Amino acid sequence: MLKDITIGQYFPGDTLIHKLDPRTKLIVTFLYIVALFMAEGPVSYGFAVLWLVAATAISKVRLRLMLKGLKPLLFIIIFTAVLNALYTPGRILFTFYFLNVTYEGLVLAFFMVLRIILLITGTSLLTYTTSPIMLTDGIETLLNPLKRLKVPVHELSMMMTIALRFIPTLIEETEKIMNAQKARGADFESGNLMRRAKSLVPILIPLFVSAFRRADELAVAMECRLYRGGEGRTRLKELRFVRADYAALMISLLFLISVIAPGRWIR
Repeated sequence: MLKDITIGQYFPGDTLIHKLDPRTKLIVTFLYIVALFMAEGPVSYGFAVLWLVAATAISKVRLRLMLKGLKPLLFIIIFTAVLNALYTPGRILFTFYFLNVTYEGLVLAFFMVLRIILLITGTSLLTYTTSPIMLTDGIETLLNPLKRLKVPVHELSMMMTIALRFIPTLIEETEKIMNAQKARGADFESGNLMRRAKSLVPILIPLFVSAFRRADELAVAMECRLYRGGEGRTRLKELRFVRADYAALMISLLFLISVIAPGRWIR
């Protein structure tokens, strides 16, 4: 299960999406999220699916890899679908004991599950195709206006990127600790819920110790390299918008309109 978590991983490539400015990808991702939450009806979601398929094909990120990242969230997706199917009022299709399954509930559950899948897989493309350094520079540049309000923009963007970058590292560390504990006879799968929770203690304590040790080593390494935050800091690659970035932003705006408009017209 831990191997299925791909959040925060970066897969180098030479595709058009990899070459886009990180600010462009952040804005496009934001518009994509807005479009998903404003989508209504099969036509709107159809445009969203086509957009995701096209972006995945251009980025050359394997669809199997993106769907693999959904496995750890499978319980949440199913739980959300069941709640929407059972507790949405409307025409009752059948009754299971005291629970009523309605037609409107099934439709809402389907679109809700589709929205979650599109949201997770679509936003994952941002980290799959953007290196942590470029992502930090993009977030910092977009948040630059907040510096006038004395907001530590560089530090915030750096913390966000480091947190994303360390997710795969902590997952790998967790897997190593679990294998070591299993070799010592630990059992994490049998017993009731309380017993399984207690069995996680031998994993959590070494994991926290390892996380704090890695954080301390990272802080020492940054200090040894005279890291002083964003003030006076230069970049190896300066961020510049090119024609491809402007084209991507225009296409994203058209996508937003194509997703929102059908639901408004049907009304």
